[in-house]
Amino acid sequence: MDLTRKAGIEDDLVKILLVQALRAFAYGFGTVILGTSLAQAGLTNAQVGLVFAAMLAGMAAAALVVGAVGERIGRRRLYGLLLALMGVAGTVFALTSSLVALVAAALTGTMSTDANESGPITSLEQAMIGQAPRETRVHVFGRYNAIAYLAGAGGALAAGAPDRFRGMVPALPADQRFLLLFPVLAAVCVLQAVRLSPAVEHGGAERPAKPLARSRANVVRLASLFAVDAFAGGFVVTTFIVFWFERRFGVSPRLMAAVVFATGLLQAGSSIVAARVGARIGLLNTMVFTHLPSNLLLALVPIVPSLGWAIAVLLARSALSQMDVPTRQAYLAAMVDPEERTAAAAFTNTSRYVARPLGPVIGGALMGTVGLGAPFVVAGALKSVYDLVLWRVFRRVRLPD
Repeated sequence: MDLTRKAGIEDDLVKILLVQALRAFAYGFGTVILGTSLAQAGLTNAQVGLVFAAMLAGMAAAALVVGAVGERIGRRRLYGLLLALMGVAGTVFALTSSLVALVAAALTGTMSTDANESGPITSLEQAMIGQAPRETRVHVFGRYNAIAYLAGAGGALAAGAPDRFRGMVPALPADQRFLLLFPVLAAVCVLQAVRLSPAVEHGGAERPAKPLARSRANVVRLASLFAVDAFAGGFVVTTFIVFWFERRFGVSPRLMAAVVFATGLLQAGSSIVAARVGARIGLLNTMVFTHLPSNLLLALVPIVPSLGWAIAVLLARSALSQMDVPTRQAYLAAMVDPEERTAAAAFTNTSRYVARPLGPVIGGALMGTVGLGAPFVVAGALKSVYDLVLWRVFRRVRLPD
């Protein structure tokens, strides 16, 4: 990589990380007040659920579209368009209670049910970060994920401010109007997107004829394995963990809020540590050998005898469970050709989104028929199988760079 292009991509990476921070803050803010604000606006529980389902479906569909046409349209152009759509969708969510309008906005794929999402915007960001020099790429992915966890946690905390101050200032607008934060932050994000240099594109003289060519078989294998991991993760989503602690130990929401915040801090720190470990022992090794012990700890959560031990095991698991994320993203970027990175990120992210919602359904059934802690044990076992198969299939695959 020549010095001019290297300097360009380094400036671009700062802009992408800033956009990630703003988006994660907005998404973290939205996760706390979206449901209640829509209900206060007059939507029924079923209608709120439909809007959330449309958000998930929109993310998966939009990510597939990005994977199919992203390189032909251009990463910068599509990035700016999606960020502008995020502002439009946020405006719709802030100003209307029309179910049709809300579902249409959700189907853009630019709103999220989680602070650290894996939709179409993330797929483009991962492809652009993949243009970073090989020796620094995993570190950038580590910072990218750490920023998402921290900014998302900050957004979630900020979402409590309107309710906290409403007693002192009764004239404060309804919670729904505070979603106008989305178009404000989206405007700043678009300004960053339009300032990106050509260094974030794949660098080829021509647009690729097919989204995936040389790396198609490996991407399909990875997407299938990532789907298994996401399916297992769906058994123990954060909302389920909070519910389980309440059922098992009678824990108050205030204590669980502190626990969830602590897990976010640990996950942010582990993203930075994972990048350093990955640079030393290899990306695949880091993915597998940090994930396996976290799965064993996950299975231990319902077995330990006291609340203190259960929280301690959960926090220890959180310190390891996300270390595979930045290394996984860097591994995928290294495995595929530059012009394949958008499609590879989009297709693997979509496989996770499609598989994940099935987990809570089956986990809830296991909880009722097998035992209260069964979802933890099954999730830990499935995730361990994923790690072992990933290691067996890819340990002899040579990375091009």
